Amino acid sequence: MSATPSPRGRAWLRAGLAYLAFTEAVVGAWQLLLPKSFYDDFPLPGHPWVSSLPPYNEHLMRDVGGLNLGLALILAVAAIRLGATLARTAVSGYLLFALPHLLFHLGHLHGLAPIDLAGQVVTLVIGVIVPIALLYGLRHRTAGERAGAGTAA
Repeated sequence: MSATPSPRGRAWLRAGLAYLAFTEAVVGAWQLLLPKSFYDDFPLPGHPWVSSLPPYNEHLMRDVGGLNLGLALILAVAAIRLGATLARTAVSGYLLFALPHLLFHLGHLHGLAPIDLAGQVVTLVIGVIVPIALLYGLRHRTAGERAGAGTAA
């Protein structure tokens, strides 16, 4: 049986999972519903993070949007339920996407304006740091609870 985090740990876990779910939902919905706009305008009009790596492919944009929405759903359910096993699984799945995504973009920064380069690197690094921190917190909290320190703050 899997232990759940302490009340303070639950708040941080819920916030982290909700953050990841929200970002995936926004990106996924934009990709799925308005794929050309996402390609041309992500993250803001005039800042071509996606279109700097052509060519445009509507099928790929919509498929990835659907996958992001699916991941958002799993993260949102994990944020609501807060079961340690579900949270670890959802966050690990997200990290399996986020880390290679970051590594790819670090190797393809050419052609971006300095503000876009910085914005892209910072947001993608945050997308890796948050799940790593959540996994660390889950490991630390659940290990402590198994040792009998479950509600200590």
